[in-house]
Amino acid sequence: MSKAVHLRSLLDEAAPIVAPGAFNALFARVIEEQGFPAVYLSGAGVANSLLGQPDLGIFTQTEIVTIAEHVCDAVDLPVICDGDTGYGGVHNVARTIRLYERAGVAAVQLEDQTFPKKCGHFEGKTVVPVEEMVQRITAARDARSGDDGILIIARTDARAPQGLDEAIDRAHRYASAGADILFVEAPQNEQELQRVGSELAGNRLMANMVEFGKTPLLPADRLGELGFHLIIYPGALTRALVPVARQLLSDLKADGSTLSWLDRMATFQDVNALVGLAEANAWEADVAQRAVGTGNNA
Repeated sequence: MSKAVHLRSLLDEAAPIVAPGAFNALFARVIEEQGFPAVYLSGAGVANSLLGQPDLGIFTQTEIVTIAEHVCDAVDLPVICDGDTGYGGVHNVARTIRLYERAGVAAVQLEDQTFPKKCGHFEGKTVVPVEEMVQRITAARDARSGDDGILIIARTDARAPQGLDEAIDRAHRYASAGADILFVEAPQNEQELQRVGSELAGNRLMANMVEFGKTPLLPADRLGELGFHLIIYPGALTRALVPVARQLLSDLKADGSTLSWLDRMATFQDVNALVGLAEANAWEADVAQRAVGTGNNA
């Protein structure tokens, strides 16, 4: 079963899928270890961690595809990837889809912002005409391997610049264009989330839980009641890890040692277990054993 087919089957189940955000393969492994059904490769997370830059459309198509390849190789979970605006015109969108599908990505999110895009919870966003986004969706569908190939998530950022009515109208248009999942970004209260769920009922819907952002943080079961099928937490790990890193480094600078942190750290052995050192060593030994005597009769 392909990862895209697996994700489709998960979406058809009753409970909403919770997909925490990762920014590299290591934390994708942690997400898998903790029993989540899917992982979201966050564009903001990649911009912050890879470049040390804000989410302003700075990284390139091939940079995030490389990260996606590493993440897909590291975990068995369906990987959902941020595709921003598709990184250009329809030819760029098509290439983005082909590259992501080749990497093993299960679903890609495309948005209707102008380029360069901004984080969905930043101020000053602008959106392209509806027809241009429909072209992006059409190009993405044409480029994928088939109807059971990579899922297309159509995101609209129209709520902030043009209002919720326009955002919902756009989402309907994007569904008609063939998007597999609809994503209205940055509803501003529970009532707006409820409207999205009600007025777009009958479609697979995605919600974005951004801590300290514009949308209230609701539990997964409540979002499921409102009609959402996929819930992402793109920046939770980043926001949790930054203060921990600051405190460790502050203590190291003050104490000249990390001894006071040992009970709060993963052990050397634990991290190596997480990344599969024992399995890698066993395979290497097996290769060496099978090579013994090979070619002696040559």
